[in-house]
Amino acid sequence: MATTPEPLQQVAIALGSNLGASRTTLDEALEALDRNEGVRVIRRSSWYRSAPIGPVQPDYVNGCALLEVSLAPEALLDVLQATENRFGRVRAERWGPRTLDLDLILYGAQRIATERLEVPHPRMAERAFVLLPLAEIAAEWIDPVSGRPVAELAAALSDHGGVERLEEGA
Repeated sequence: MATTPEPLQQVAIALGSNLGASRTTLDEALEALDRNEGVRVIRRSSWYRSAPIGPVQPDYVNGCALLEVSLAPEALLDVLQATENRFGRVRAERWGPRTLDLDLILYGAQRIATERLEVPHPRMAERAFVLLPLAEIAAEWIDPVSGRPVAELAAALSDHGGVERLEEGA
């Protein structure tokens, strides 16, 4: 029995890495996602450097990407986690270092709360390393929780916590 594909949805993901060749890993992860059936990468932000949250570890390289998907939210989560695993993601400790971290930030205008997934990402509005790159590529996207545009959420952050945009190729 064939399944009916989901209607196309625009989604936002956050990407991060602080182990290995992080920029290369993030670029290759987007290429890998784009090769998945039902996933098309539309746009990506610049890369940003940010201090880690949690135990002592190297700084992160972070960014965001917009995807067009025909996958249900949890099916997309499966694709994101499988991609993390292909890039050597090990879940040893909460907020620990990682080769690749892919988070589903926004799924259209939907609010989702399941055992495995919460969208919008529950800490999105307090994280400069998510909001700054997301505002670069989706400034007018309305956060379904606050009803405010992403650019406004980013501007409301009192402190960017040392998050800085990296020069391309640097």
